[in-house]
Amino acid sequence: MLAKIMKWVSIAALLLAAMFWRSAANYQLLLAFVVCVGAIVVVQQAVRAKKYFWAAGFVAIALLFNPIVLVFRTSGNLFPLVALVCIVTFAISLAALKTQPLLSVPSITDRNPGSESL
Repeated sequence: MLAKIMKWVSIAALLLAAMFWRSAANYQLLLAFVVCVGAIVVVQQAVRAKKYFWAAGFVAIALLFNPIVLVFRTSGNLFPLVALVCIVTFAISLAALKTQPLLSVPSITDRNPGSESL
């Protein structure tokens, strides 16, 4: 559930930044932090699902939007295109990377345990 929430938050943040990219430089650190954390959460989800291609792609997004060392500036003319590519990547990952539901633990009080007690 956390991964799904972080994907939607990252999509919303990138969409807002792409729409108002001229003034997005004022919120560059916040945008970088949100997208980087979202990408790291998706990397963890992809590794658990053994989808390493997706993990590598989101590692690249996390490095691109690294808030500690700003690699990419939101004030550049290339930002709307990069934001669109990241939005599409997060959106596709919503369908491609589904979290597997946890299975229930068998009860110790089950009437038919499957084997006899000693």
